[in-house]
Amino acid sequence: MKCNVIFCSAHIEELYFTGKTIVVIDVLRASNTIITALSNGAKEIVPVGSVEFAVKVSGGMFGGQTLIGGERNTKKIDGFALGNSPLEYTEEIVTGKSIIFYTTNGSKAIVKAKFAEDLLVCSFANLTAVAKHLIKLDKDFEILCAGKNNSFSLEDIVCAGALISKIKTLKGKLELNDTANASVVLKKSFGKSTLTMLKSTEHGKVLLENQFEEDIKHCSHIDNVNVIPFFSENVLKLMPDQRSSSQQKKK
Repeated sequence: MKCNVIFCSAHIEELYFTGKTIVVIDVLRASNTIITALSNGAKEIVPVGSVEFAVKVSGGMFGGQTLIGGERNTKKIDGFALGNSPLEYTEEIVTGKSIIFYTTNGSKAIVKAKFAEDLLVCSFANLTAVAKHLIKLDKDFEILCAGKNNSFSLEDIVCAGALISKIKTLKGKLELNDTANASVVLKKSFGKSTLTMLKSTEHGKVLLENQFEEDIKHCSHIDNVNVIPFFSENVLKLMPDQRSSSQQKKK
């Protein structure tokens, strides 16, 4: 297995991802919001690349069973039912719902990689689940960091390094390119306390200024869920076996 890490997708064409195995990471906060919503019973997440498209898509879906969620520059968008705080996506609100989802960085990265053969969403919350699945696939893979406003984002790179380290621990052998090696080095330097690291990043500081400290705490949790959102037919869902176990758990 070989691993490549892409620090930001801004200058990469969509077709680059065709046929690849891609793991999208947006720690603050899209990955965690997607994971939380699906874990809490959302039917599916429909990631979109613009606010206008979110509104357009929602107009063609079944009324009360659809919610529009997301943010622009950390704030909930006017007219949207939900923002991008994972704490908003409770079981009571999202169970059985289709969620049209737009965020400044995360949803755009997922849409950019839509031609991938395998497209997974990862954060600190589901590191081991994603690592085990990648080992099972036994394919070369690339980690796509959503970044922040088309630039480098430390928290996403550290999470990529944590995923690589987890795979190496479980599998033993993994061939890394330069960016993957750099991610592991940054994980070793900044990953001792995930919460402290998240609060110290540029985006973390912006979230703190906007009263989202509880979101940062939520996003700092490691391996607290055993689910993997995967992209198929333009929507994100939990893998079939995970959907079944999730439904049984709620019963």
